[in-house]
Amino acid sequence: MPQAGDRVVIRGPATIITRSKINPTLVSILLATTIAGVASITAAALFSFSLLSKMVERMVSLSVGIMLSTSLLHALPEAFESQADPRSLFATLLAGLLAFFLLEKFAILRHSHHHEGDGHHHHHGHDAHEAGKAGWMILVGDGMHNFTDGILIAAAFIANPKLGLVTGLAIIAHEIPQEIGDFIVLLNAGFSRTRAYVYNLICSLMAVAGGLLGWFMLERGMQWIPYVLVFASSGFIYIAVSDLMPQMQRRATIRETIPQIVLVALGVVIVLVLTGHSH
Repeated sequence: MPQAGDRVVIRGPATIITRSKINPTLVSILLATTIAGVASITAAALFSFSLLSKMVERMVSLSVGIMLSTSLLHALPEAFESQADPRSLFATLLAGLLAFFLLEKFAILRHSHHHEGDGHHHHHGHDAHEAGKAGWMILVGDGMHNFTDGILIAAAFIANPKLGLVTGLAIIAHEIPQEIGDFIVLLNAGFSRTRAYVYNLICSLMAVAGGLLGWFMLERGMQWIPYVLVFASSGFIYIAVSDLMPQMQRRATIRETIPQIVLVALGVVIVLVLTGHSH
């Protein structure tokens, strides 16, 4: 007699009873994606909150370096090295940039009535308000990127469990500097530490959803990886160029510019060192 939990497969007149089993590869994928998300976010939060919280405005420069180099030196080259059509990838990049422009436009229109004609002077908090438009947008791009990382972890585990483990560790390494940049942007946008941590953690756990997709629909998921990478990169590029760099331009003295250049360069170096062999 079939027992509870058995899976029944009917083939013609014969009925075959097979017991459901938990697949160890799927369990490994779920554990790896969860640990990668929690570990990278927690490490980035500890580093950001303990060392950088008092220099949030200046550390926006570091975030620019991290986001631009992650997109232009890591994610986009990986996408264009795939078998995907370059024209389609460029079309995705264009669509992503326009989509984030429209998202920002919608945010401006939706929130403008809170700031027009209120009789208040925009001085010290004005930069934070401007950065606030980027805060929630970066969460969208970060979630897409983590979703792709989950698919990559699943593909690696399916190919070879040892490769999956190494890939998970490599993703943790390359997520930490990027998540530091995200924390800097969110703190600069006025998020509390708790809110920034919780929102970033939710986005990081998108890797679990990506891992599930990679397990159940691997071939289709692998085909979409380059496009997800390009779309996520378009968000990071738009935020860095449209929202963060204009803030840096408002501090135009040589004394303020030199630290900005140094920190942008440091962000690039961090990504080159820690993500050069991520995937």
